[in-house]
Amino acid sequence: MYTLSNRLRLFSIILMVVGGIGLVSGFLTTPGTVEEVKEMMAAHDAHGGGHGESHAEESGHGDQSHGEATVDEHGGDAHYEHVLHQLQNKPWASLYVAAFFFFMIALGVLAFYAIQFAAQAGWSPVLFRVMEAITAYLVPGGIILFVILALSGFHVNHLFVWADPKVVEHDALIQGKSGWLNGTGFIIRAAIFLGGWLLYRHFAIKYSRLQDEDAAGNKWYKKSFKISAGFLVFFIYTESMMSWDWIMSFDPHWFSTLFGWYVFASLFVSGITTIALITIYLKSKGYMEFVNNSHIHDLAKFMFGISIFWTYLWFSQFMLIWYSNIPEEVTYFITRIEDYKLPFFGMLVMNFIFPLLVLMNSDFKRVNWFVVMAGVVILCGHYIDVYNMIMPATVGESWFIGVSEISAVLLFLGLFLFVVFRALTKAPLLAKGNPYIEESKHFHY
Repeated sequence: MYTLSNRLRLFSIILMVVGGIGLVSGFLTTPGTVEEVKEMMAAHDAHGGGHGESHAEESGHGDQSHGEATVDEHGGDAHYEHVLHQLQNKPWASLYVAAFFFFMIALGVLAFYAIQFAAQAGWSPVLFRVMEAITAYLVPGGIILFVILALSGFHVNHLFVWADPKVVEHDALIQGKSGWLNGTGFIIRAAIFLGGWLLYRHFAIKYSRLQDEDAAGNKWYKKSFKISAGFLVFFIYTESMMSWDWIMSFDPHWFSTLFGWYVFASLFVSGITTIALITIYLKSKGYMEFVNNSHIHDLAKFMFGISIFWTYLWFSQFMLIWYSNIPEEVTYFITRIEDYKLPFFGMLVMNFIFPLLVLMNSDFKRVNWFVVMAGVVILCGHYIDVYNMIMPATVGESWFIGVSEISAVLLFLGLFLFVVFRALTKAPLLAKGNPYIEESKHFHY
């Protein structure tokens, strides 16, 4: 049995406390009036910034996304009012990016876990307890995300432009989508998605524990196989709709038919990477002696392969939209290339070029510190990917990595570590009742 060390417990609690305090300060220091924004921008310009003024001529995307007042209505204050809304969105958007990122890791692991059962995989059962522990985060992470989504859907904050009646009133395109994009439907769908995912996890864990007690028979394993196959059908539909609702609708004037797959690739590789990192950590502490280099090698192969798959989807989406040159669609990329050049292209290096160079060699996939290094870069890269998908539509050109962003990551990282490693203490680290456990123990690549 795994025992959660006092040091790790204290470390995770400190992360949560520091992150929580920082996030609260991020909300409290948000400007409340146009005059405060003018003072901030004047101070910034005095220090040689000039970032705000350089964007005085706002792009059509920004105006459509947030429905700000036009220059005719508010004269010279229109730009400052626009920046005010962006800065007020910033702590909310930072909270949302971190909440979604850590939730998607657990969701990716849940999908990977179900695939192992549906495929009757023989190599992976020694890793099942790690997967089960990571998916434990779906419960608190899902509740927090649902609360943020509910507040957004009912326009308590200004993250989703389609939730603002004033914007919808003057936007024919969003009006045409209001049958789908409305607060009530948004919340109901979120409840269905989360309910279905958590229900599968509940029964999967229950059957896994019962299979341990009934090692002589395969009754519970067969049940796990059936519910996993059914869950994967449910998941592939709901994951696509989730990606439309929870991310793509930040830009309601834009859409991509590849988007569901793109988000899936991101959450899938992030989940598999986290399995590898936690497994290597446990092995370094003397646990999981039944996991060998071949298991780590296979996880690293998935990290490599899904990174290539993610890049294929990224390039397909980018190339097709850029090549067709349809103004409404190209705006999505223009905004990111002009205002988010470093994170936009930096993410591509971290999520594609780095894994390609580091994990292509088969021998490197067996070197634990190499896999850890690649894994940390991949996870950071996919956090920036989520950041790139959400921030341009919510804070526009007013972005910067500040207290809110760092604090939100620390808060959810602390919660993630606490929940996952606490869940590891709930059951033996070997799923001994699984019929493929001996095959998995002796797996050799």
